[in-house]
Amino acid sequence: MEWTLPYPYSWTVYEDTKSIKSLSVEKLRGLSVQFDDLFKKAWEADVVEEQEEDATKEQEDGNLSEAETVTLEIEAGTAEEFSQAHDNEISLDDILSADSVESKLHLDGFRNEVGQQKAWAMHEASGRIAERFYELVPDMALEFPFELDSFQKEAIYYLEKGESVFVAAHTSAGKTVVAEYAFALASKHCTRAVYTAPIKTISNQKYRDFCGKFDVGLLTGDVSLRPEASCLIMTTEILRSMLYRGADIIRDIEWVIFDEVHYVNDVERGVVWEEVIIMLPRHINIILLSATVPNTVEFADWIGRTKQKEIRVTGTTKRPVPLEHCLFYSGELYKICENETFLPQGLKAAKDVSKKKNLTAGGSGPKTGTSAGRDNARVQKRDNTSRGKQHGNNFSGTGRGYQNNGNGQNNWELRRADASMWLMLINKLSKKSLLPVVIFCFSKNRCDRSADSMTGTDLTSSSEKSEIRVFCDKAFSRLKGSDRNLPQVVRVQDLLRRGIGVHHAGLLPIVKEVVEMLFCRGVIKVLFSTETFAMGVNAPARTVVFDGLRKFDGKEFRQLLPGEYTQMAGRAGRRGLDKIGTVILMCRDELPKESDLEHVTVGSATRLESQFRLTYIMILHLLRVEELKVEDMLKRSFAEFHAQKKLPEMQQLLKLKLNQPTKAIECIKGEPTIEEYYDLYTEAETYSNQISEAIMQSPNTQQFLTTGRVVVVKSESAQDHLLGVVVKTPSQTNKLYIVLVIKPDMPSSVENASGGGSQNQSNAFDQGYFVMPKSRRGIGDEYITSVSARKGRGVINIKLPYLGSASGMGYEVREVDSKEFLCICSSKIKIDQVGLLEDVSNSVYAKTVQLLLELKSDGNKYPPALDPVKDLKLRDVILVQTYHKWTKLLEKMSQNPCHGCIKLEEHLKLAKEMKKHKEEVHALQFQISDDALQQMPDFQGRIDVLKEIGCIDEDLVVQMKGRVACEMNSGEELICTECLFENQLDDLEPEEAVALMSAFVFQQKNTSDPSLTPTLAKARQRLYNTAIRLGKLQADFHLPINPEEYAQENLKFGLVEVVYEWAKGTPFADICELTDVPEGLIVRTIVRLDETCREFKNSAAIMGNSALCKKMEIASNAIKRDIVFAASLYITGV
Repeated sequence: MEWTLPYPYSWTVYEDTKSIKSLSVEKLRGLSVQFDDLFKKAWEADVVEEQEEDATKEQEDGNLSEAETVTLEIEAGTAEEFSQAHDNEISLDDILSADSVESKLHLDGFRNEVGQQKAWAMHEASGRIAERFYELVPDMALEFPFELDSFQKEAIYYLEKGESVFVAAHTSAGKTVVAEYAFALASKHCTRAVYTAPIKTISNQKYRDFCGKFDVGLLTGDVSLRPEASCLIMTTEILRSMLYRGADIIRDIEWVIFDEVHYVNDVERGVVWEEVIIMLPRHINIILLSATVPNTVEFADWIGRTKQKEIRVTGTTKRPVPLEHCLFYSGELYKICENETFLPQGLKAAKDVSKKKNLTAGGSGPKTGTSAGRDNARVQKRDNTSRGKQHGNNFSGTGRGYQNNGNGQNNWELRRADASMWLMLINKLSKKSLLPVVIFCFSKNRCDRSADSMTGTDLTSSSEKSEIRVFCDKAFSRLKGSDRNLPQVVRVQDLLRRGIGVHHAGLLPIVKEVVEMLFCRGVIKVLFSTETFAMGVNAPARTVVFDGLRKFDGKEFRQLLPGEYTQMAGRAGRRGLDKIGTVILMCRDELPKESDLEHVTVGSATRLESQFRLTYIMILHLLRVEELKVEDMLKRSFAEFHAQKKLPEMQQLLKLKLNQPTKAIECIKGEPTIEEYYDLYTEAETYSNQISEAIMQSPNTQQFLTTGRVVVVKSESAQDHLLGVVVKTPSQTNKLYIVLVIKPDMPSSVENASGGGSQNQSNAFDQGYFVMPKSRRGIGDEYITSVSARKGRGVINIKLPYLGSASGMGYEVREVDSKEFLCICSSKIKIDQVGLLEDVSNSVYAKTVQLLLELKSDGNKYPPALDPVKDLKLRDVILVQTYHKWTKLLEKMSQNPCHGCIKLEEHLKLAKEMKKHKEEVHALQFQISDDALQQMPDFQGRIDVLKEIGCIDEDLVVQMKGRVACEMNSGEELICTECLFENQLDDLEPEEAVALMSAFVFQQKNTSDPSLTPTLAKARQRLYNTAIRLGKLQADFHLPINPEEYAQENLKFGLVEVVYEWAKGTPFADICELTDVPEGLIVRTIVRLDETCREFKNSAAIMGNSALCKKMEIASNAIKRDIVFAASLYITGV
């Protein structure tokens, strides 16, 4: 029997992305239960107690709305099983917070979230608290010698109430006041407070600032001072490792202060903030200090939901010192922004000057439209490319200065032009009393060269010179003789005496601190700095200058973001000294676009975005702390916040879906097979659509789409496809087909949509049809009416779409694109094109409709379609295969008992509803389950890798190798662990071992190639091969890792020779000659290397390798000397 394509309805096709086993209603209901609810029995008493406390709190405050709590039904058996299984388990919070004697069971999760939507971020805009502050807080824990701002009063009031606070305000607005008050409260309550910062410099500075006021201790990677103090300052990574270890100190903490919270956007380290916030016990109150960001409330809501406590949001967008922004072009300043309002007239005035300048010089007009600093970008790019080839850094240990390359003359001219521009600017600022100034350059080399170019400039008085000399002598006296004469130290001192400073990562730490302290004293008048000065140093200036608006971010040159610009510009204006802060943008030959300027000066800051990512060390730590699963950590991350927020709604919806009465299909032929038939039908429909789409795009199709060809047109309502006939093919004036379609759902009395009187112009007599002799017919005119003897003019006298009715059926004439044809039928009918489109004859329409209806009279909804292979000559291999699959499906359908059943259509509708319901239930179950978490596939892949290398066993129990990996915080944990377990350090001397280990912590990509001993060269290759093997292993488990990139990213061998010589006792000045890496980065690497030695020593103890333990101790002592480990001036004082 030959099959044709059936077209009863256009069904929506659902494809399962994951096969889910069919479950009974009882099992589905069990799946809908939230993780925390399964512990309902075990925690029943605790829940009641907490609810009572909440009710009391609501009564006191009077401003918290009641939320209806809906408890999901749980089968008694399931609840008992889970309560028994977990009776003896306690949460991470209890390990960290509860007393060992009186421990209460808490689960720091979303227990009460089901069925309620509570706003955890509380933002009160009224000034009620500020007005009544001294009445509300009569006995302050710390008095301040100045009047507090409103946001500071609000924050202190909330701290006194024991609530968590998020403070968002501009740089220098006084956020530190809140941190100080928390320290004072901790001292008053005999508890502890922790202050965390993203940068070690900030930690050191805060230690110095708080030292006289509070009982302060400092914990950073390389320094541990008074860890028993009540107020501790530490880096966020130290706090994270304390939480993972479950340190005793955690239970005593009342406050944790996160400074510079917008650092959560940092791609590399942002995840640390999320980890710490998630793991902090509930008894600890959180204080978050951040620059102004657009989504403060959203971030606070996430923290509140995660910790199940309200977060009070306060802050200010007002600057303590207002800023004005100017362009510096051709020796003059042009104001472009004031009071957060952009002033385009300033840029226009600069453009006018540029035009005159270019006309005078014989140019063709101003070079506007490109970003300011394009020149600067070129200079930076040249600096970056030359860095690996020459020791041209002015402050490098070599002291070689500039090297002349092929473009020496051009470089010299560029430097002279640069120097004259800086002199012009500084003279201008000096005359207007706008010094001191911080000039932000986006390259270390550029900072050095710009400072060096100002050879004849002296900005200090004799008393200031004396102060600088005495300070430098005291500071550098702690260095031994050879280190005091390092080229960098000598040159910086020479610059400082003239009131000029430089500040970037390439400087030695002690030199950086000297510069920072002298700048804070006000004796440095001009400071050339990179971006880190704005983030890490609290040192405002009178003026800030931007060398350009473009920076290299490690991957590409790009425009500054508004948030970055605001952070740096915020250093302008000293509170109490300046009425206004000045921000200047340097323009050389080119003026920036107005849109770029407006975006960067008044644009919105970058939103806080989650940078959460899974790491192997995180997974291993969480597997060891069994109470907090990795899945729980993923759920509570900021990235999953919105999905988890919708969880109660989805649970309610799932419950409703499961409680819906199921519809049964009563089959008259015995056991119903309609579900199988419906699956076949939907699959056939999919294939049919693919074939139809291919047919319509085939050039062979066009010769069949002629006037009179019967077609099936896709229905707009997707309820029923329409049978129609081609009335007119596309022409030069009209690119679409004109088709008449029958619309069965249209009422019989339809008014003409065209609204004109053209329908009354129809002929009063019926026209007879006849067929022309075959010899007279063309391909397109196979059927024609008598009217065609009168040649039509080709005009269309109806307004499309044209609606009407004939023979009891509605019809529509409309334009159709070839993509709208569902299929081309094998039938053709006679068409009177002139009668339909020009004369608009009722009888012609009636006849055409009648002819179309006759094609349906044999019981089929549509006439047979042209065969894609036989008639339309479809040749594509894949499509021909699809065609054969489709025909086989039609054959299967014909053999199904449901085929031809009188209730088929009704049962198909029911089957569709049932299928849709089942898919919705499965989709909701998936969204509620852990499998829906964004990083779940990555988690599974990493678990497989850890199993493969032996860090965990099949039951996810952490093995010795995994415990060793947990110690590796400074290098890539897998490579470090494999290096130890393959005994790669055993045959190396301590100096060689520590040199090889520098590859784990050194970060600069492009360096000169080190000259290595044969032993070190062999060890380097062996370690690199290990990294490649691990990269391939991860790629095999479908992790998005390229083995080569993985090895190069995590192993950088640029300082192996330098560290080897340093460990052997070579003076610092000599090791600087071995590389083009700046001195500051050398010191930073060796300091971090000492931490790595400690980690390897601890790992060796776990492994029981005493020889390696001893070797690491010797290596650590060998590198710990002289200028590299000179104590911070902030800690020891000067």
